[in-house]
Amino acid sequence: MEEGLRWGTPAARGALLATVLGSSLTFLAATDVNVALPALAADLDADVSTLQWTVNAYTLTLAALVLLGGSLGDRFGRRRVFLVGTVWLAATSVLCWLAPDATTLIAARALQGVGGALLTPASLAILQASFAPGDRSKAVGAWSGLAGVATAIGPLVGGWLVEAWSWRLIFLINVPLAVVVVVAAVRYLPETRNPDASGRLDVVGAALTAAGLAGITWALTGWGGGESVWLWVVGLGGVFALVAFVFYERRSSHPMIPLHVFSSRQFTGVNVVTFAVYGVLGGTFFLLTLQLQVVLGYSAVLAGAATLPITALMLLLSASSGALAERIGPRLPMTVGPLGIAGGLVLLAGVDSGSTYLTEVFPGVVLLGLGLSATVAPLTATVLAAVEEGLVGVASGINNAVSRAAGLITVAALPALAGLSGGLADAAEFSAGFRLAMLASAALSAVGGLLAWVLIRNQLRDDRPACPATRLDSRVQCPVDGAPMASQADTAAALTASR
Repeated sequence: MEEGLRWGTPAARGALLATVLGSSLTFLAATDVNVALPALAADLDADVSTLQWTVNAYTLTLAALVLLGGSLGDRFGRRRVFLVGTVWLAATSVLCWLAPDATTLIAARALQGVGGALLTPASLAILQASFAPGDRSKAVGAWSGLAGVATAIGPLVGGWLVEAWSWRLIFLINVPLAVVVVVAAVRYLPETRNPDASGRLDVVGAALTAAGLAGITWALTGWGGGESVWLWVVGLGGVFALVAFVFYERRSSHPMIPLHVFSSRQFTGVNVVTFAVYGVLGGTFFLLTLQLQVVLGYSAVLAGAATLPITALMLLLSASSGALAERIGPRLPMTVGPLGIAGGLVLLAGVDSGSTYLTEVFPGVVLLGLGLSATVAPLTATVLAAVEEGLVGVASGINNAVSRAAGLITVAALPALAGLSGGLADAAEFSAGFRLAMLASAALSAVGGLLAWVLIRNQLRDDRPACPATRLDSRVQCPVDGAPMASQADTAAALTASR
C-alpha cells in the first residue's frame, strides 16, 4: 500500500496551501518591491543606488544561502526549516515595514533574504517527500500553477496597497499570510528529512559566496557615483572571495557545490545562458517599472499590471515549450528564445513620454514573454538532464543560484552603465538612460542566444527513474525545487514557477 498524502484529501489540500503560500511569500518579497520604488524613493529621499540596494539586498542573501538552506532542511527536517523560514521572513517583513530610513530598510531586506533561502528549497521537496508516489506529479503541477498565479497577481496587489495606503504595506501584508502558512504547515505537513545526509554544513563556502557577491555588487552599484580607490578594493575583494570559494570547494570533503559537474560542457553552457537571460530579466524589470511610473506617469497598480502578459504567456506556453524541446532538442528553442527576448527589449527601448501601452509597451512585453516562454522550460530541463541522476538536486540548486546572482549583478551594473545613478526627478534624463540600458540588455540576451547555439547540444530526454521520496537530498540527490525526473517538461514547468 502506498504511503503518503493522497490527492483530494483534506491533508493534501492543507499541504498544498502551506507550500504554495509559503513559496509565494518568497516570490512576492522579490517582485512586489519593484512597483513601490518611486513611492519609497519619495518618502525616504532615496536615489537610484539606494533603490538598487533595496532590491538587491534580498537577492544577495537569497542567492548566497539557498544551497545551504537546502542542506539544513535535509539534515534537521524540511518542515522545521520551512517553518523557521516562514517566521523569519514575516519578522523581517515587520522590520521593513517599520524602517525609519533607507539604511535600515536595506538591512531588513538582507535579513528577509535569509528567510527566503530557508523557504525556497524546502517547499517542493516537502511535497515530493510527503505525497504518495502516484499523486506526486499532480501535487507538483498544482503547486506550479497556483504559485504562478500568486506571482502574477502579486505586483497588482502591491500596486494597489501602494496607491491606497503606503509602500510599507507591501511588507506588512506578509505577516497574515505567514500566519496562515504556519497554521497549515503545523497541522498538515509531515516532517521529512534525508536520513543519508552526512558531513558538515558548508558554512565557509556560503560565507565566501556571500562576501564575493556583496563586494562585486557594492562596487558596481557605487560605480555610477564616480570611481574611487575603495570601489576597486571592495570589488577586487569580492572577486578574490569568489576565487577563494572555488579553491575551497575543490579541496572540501563536503562541498556545497561539487565542481566536477562543470566538466559537463552541456551543464556549463546552460548555466552561461542562464546567467545572460536571467541577468537581462533582473535589470529589465527593475528599470521598466521605474520608467512606466517616472516617465509615463503610470500609477503603481498600472505599472504592476503592465507586465502581466509575460506571466500569462509563461503559464500558458512553458509546458508546451518543454515538450517541444523534448522532441526536437533544446538547442533551437534556447537560441530563438533569447533572440526573441532581445527583440522585445529593442521595442521597449523606444518607450518614452507620450508612449501608449497598446502601441509601444504591449508589443515589447509580448515579444519578451514569448522569448522567455521558449527559453525557460528547455533551459531548466537541460540543466537537470546534463548530470547523472545522483546530482540532479545540486544541478537544480546551482542553476537557481546562478539565475538569482545574475539578476543581482545586472541590477547593480545596468544603472551605472546607463548613467542612472542619480535621483528620479529628471524624467528626460532617466528615459535616456533607460533606452541605453534596454539596448545593452538586448545585446546581452542576443549573446546568450548565440552562446546557446554554440554550446548546447540536442540532448533529448533520458528516461531515468524518479528519485525515491526517502532520498530527497537537495545537495546530491533530487531537485531542490523541481519535480522528479519522470519528465523534463513536467520538471521544467514546476521550476519555471519557482523562479
